Amino acid sequence: MKKLIILTIILSIITSCNKEKKEVIKENSKSKLELTALQTKAKGIFGELPKFAENKDNLVTDEKVVLGKSLYFDKILSKNQTQSCNTCHNLDTYGVDNFSTSPDDKEGTFGTRNSPTTLNAALHIAQFWDGREPDVEAQAGGPVLNPVEMGMPDEKTVVDRLSKVEKYQQMFAKAFPEDKEPITYNNMKKAIGAFERKLITPSKFDEYLAGNNAALNDQEKEGLQLFIDKGCIACHSGNALGGNIYQKFGVFDDYWNHTKSKKIDEGKFEATKNEADKYIFKSPSLRNVSKTYPYFHDGSVKELDEAVKIMAKVQLNIDLSDQEMKAVLAYLNSLTGEVPAELKM
Repeated sequence: MKKLIILTIILSIITSCNKEKKEVIKENSKSKLELTALQTKAKGIFGELPKFAENKDNLVTDEKVVLGKSLYFDKILSKNQTQSCNTCHNLDTYGVDNFSTSPDDKEGTFGTRNSPTTLNAALHIAQFWDGREPDVEAQAGGPVLNPVEMGMPDEKTVVDRLSKVEKYQQMFAKAFPEDKEPITYNNMKKAIGAFERKLITPSKFDEYLAGNNAALNDQEKEGLQLFIDKGCIACHSGNALGGNIYQKFGVFDDYWNHTKSKKIDEGKFEATKNEADKYIFKSPSLRNVSKTYPYFHDGSVKELDEAVKIMAKVQLNIDLSDQEMKAVLAYLNSLTGEVPAELKM
């Protein structure tokens, strides 16, 4: 009788353990299913990051990239030979100079808008805050001739200066072998554009999208879920997490009430004079966003948490809790990639 009781107890314990084990397995499977659902949803929203940004009108070749890299770092393209593309778009600091607005080729003069990062910029629908140039090739020629940036007087002066350098005589000939006169302003833009089309920075977020659930921790995944649910993806979607849409800055309130901007920038309106374009800007990419401070078109906000708080308020009309803010910031930090050593100075 005693043995029967002991056997009954043992069987009861085993049954109970098996039941609990099944519940744990079931719960783990449910958790895994939820994570997979988030991954799948995120991949549909953000897509896949390419190895480089293609342009059918400017095929990316090794020779163009080598030439473009040399030009990107060369101060020969500025009037007083004091600045290069890298001065304002420093690849050692994630393609920016971390100034609110950048100094020009003359002493003590600054531009009117924040210099956006060149990293992943080739993935955008257009260039500059107001989208006035269609691609990185067109953008590359703008600052060189801009009197408040690199200050070169005209295209001919640029071509004449480059033509006197033996290194560039050889490099342009290799990059554009079919051209009788390879050193042209347009080819300069194409070479710099080809180099910038290689400035793609994958992060652990891309590992997560590719199927590695462990690439993001729980807080980062919580931030991703909030980023989607709160509506941030309305302006920051696609493989660059932005750069693919124009939006009014200040949907629910005037942005300058929150950014304390010294100048009220009217966005695309300043280029088009179309009333519908007032305060419209191209949405910036959020890749490497924790490194590309200060924020907004005028660099008026230095801290990422403050920028997130402002965006939540003026664009979505919401206030994030402390926990939500920490999670969103954790997710945004997961978007930081690595600049390949060979692309740095």
